[in-house]
Amino acid sequence: MLSSTIALAGDHAGFDYKEALKAVLIEKGYSVKDFGPNASDSVDYPDYIHPMAQAMEEGDFKLGIIVCGSGNGVAITANKYPHIRAALCWLPELASLARQHNDANVLALPARFIELEAAKNILDHFLAADFEGGRHARRVAKIADGLNF
Repeated sequence: MLSSTIALAGDHAGFDYKEALKAVLIEKGYSVKDFGPNASDSVDYPDYIHPMAQAMEEGDFKLGIIVCGSGNGVAITANKYPHIRAALCWLPELASLARQHNDANVLALPARFIELEAAKNILDHFLAADFEGGRHARRVAKIADGLNF
């Protein structure tokens, strides 16, 4: 277990999945900080993703889970932050590789394109995988280096 508290956020399209994944995380023994939304009413995902990503930037959380309809909007928003590596995953293998090769610290899920059971399986793979380092560490370092390009 990388961190005992995991940050969650999303939008209205991802609300039901976020709530279900929150229950799974708690059942697995994680603490959860839910940045919202707190209902399925239409909202703007940046209003929830920015505070979550900022808290991760400040070191409050090591891992985050974000969910919207396509997973793209939340991932794009989260990836605006230099220390966030949000990976959009729709298969368990992608989640494992995102952690192993890219040191992804945020899992983005597309609620409108995967079943809830698939999302739970993807989450399990994301949590179980560890960064492999080695040649991948050099590549991950170059992501942040691009800020000074």
